[in-house]
Amino acid sequence: MIQTCIRCGGPGAAVLSFNYDDRAVWLDDLVTPVGPGEGHPFCALHANRMTPPLGWTLTDHRNTTRLFAPLEVA
Repeated sequence: MIQTCIRCGGPGAAVLSFNYDDRAVWLDDLVTPVGPGEGHPFCALHANRMTPPLGWTLTDHRNTTRLFAPLEVA
């Protein structure tokens, strides 16, 4: 079963989890289906645009691999 983004219904790429006590939000790669209470699936676009509430921290644990190496500017 393909997980879909809770915002747009597109293919899921990341899972958003949070802890109210620590005021912490984090993103992980969506590797296995997300069950109830395990977080919320997001597409890559919405995961990249995620901003935490004021006073909270966002930690991105996703493994990002670039298709192309950045150009060196001389």
